[in-house]
Amino acid sequence: MQHEEFNGECIHSNFNRPPSAATFASTPSKAYPHEMLPLLAYFSVTVPLVIAQTTSSASFSPVVTPPATSTPFTPLASKRFQYTALPYKVDTDNGERGTQFGYNICNATTEGPTSLCQTAMINSLEDFCLWGPPEPNSLIGDTEGEAVAWCTKPGRGTRLIPQGALTGVQFMRTPDYVQVTGRIRQELINIAASDSGGEMDPHGADRRGNPLGGILFSNAFPSNGGNLNSFQQVVEWHNFMGDGLFCLKACDPAGANDDRFCEHIYDRIGCWRNAPAAYAEGVFETCDGDNQDFPGIYTGSDGVVSTYSQPPESLGPITTVPYDPKIPASSNCVPGVSSVLYPALPSGSIPGAASSSTPSAAVSRTSNAASSRATTSAAAASTTSANTNSALIQVVPQAAALFGALLSVMYLV
Repeated sequence: MQHEEFNGECIHSNFNRPPSAATFASTPSKAYPHEMLPLLAYFSVTVPLVIAQTTSSASFSPVVTPPATSTPFTPLASKRFQYTALPYKVDTDNGERGTQFGYNICNATTEGPTSLCQTAMINSLEDFCLWGPPEPNSLIGDTEGEAVAWCTKPGRGTRLIPQGALTGVQFMRTPDYVQVTGRIRQELINIAASDSGGEMDPHGADRRGNPLGGILFSNAFPSNGGNLNSFQQVVEWHNFMGDGLFCLKACDPAGANDDRFCEHIYDRIGCWRNAPAAYAEGVFETCDGDNQDFPGIYTGSDGVVSTYSQPPESLGPITTVPYDPKIPASSNCVPGVSSVLYPALPSGSIPGAASSSTPSAAVSRTSNAASSRATTSAAAASTTSANTNSALIQVVPQAAALFGALLSVMYLV
């Protein structure tokens, strides 16, 4: 969070230094002719004015509150972009969660293990991205707003998923969405091995998305007309990471139910029920498939269609769910081999494994808290300084006026 500090340089003046008592003691009163009365009166009036002007304009600049912005808020899911004309940052707001962590213009200059690219892709079994933390051994729940893109294909300006991280992947095309699901050694993309994870989507409680400013593109929809060189913005999507599983579903923006297939309210029940699939270890394949049931909608053994209501976190962990999801039928599956699918990925290692076993998310949160405290302290100091300056602006002229009056009295005596 940005803040402004107003620092003035104190300007000293002889008007701030009263004559010494020895000056009056050594100078007889008759040395002051009556013609000096106008001069004394002049000083008794102008000294306070000059001091007040000097102290207020030079030494004690008041804190100025910037005018409130009138720009209306636009939710992330309502913003539209062309892949070839992206802004540097999609999110230009500065709310309770601060500003966007990364950026959206990504190219060869940003690609690598420290990339903060937040523009992701989902095109095929060979070419997709997942959202992961920027720092090692992090928890999704702590870093979802700062997640960056980890991809399988070089050339996107992102981080690359290391070799050996993906241990099973299925890419599925359906009438209304495409999705990539599978198994992952999540610690290789900075997710703590023990983390049960969470959801990222273009909504969030403040509607700025998780991650903030994170956007997704694809060339895989039927509405794209088979043009592999043209990427459509995916308006509705969700990505679950955790417990060694991943799923990223991208709903066709031309579909009538993209918001329902890519529902974002079931963030606590993971991949199995939001994106039901095989999740087979060691299997890499591309398939055609039927649409799943809308997340949270299920048919009981009695044939009754029901809607699941996710309990709030305040009630504790979810230990039971009243249904098992139905895995959609698949067909035309084409197998692949990991080493052939992802030949350009860097070798895999667990970042930070030798240095610390403490989740870096805690470091990130501590850093953010420290930054917040520093900003608050600076603001408090600025306010205190402003209050002190205001008091001095009032006191100094009064003292100067009293000094002028003393001059006059001493002359008369």
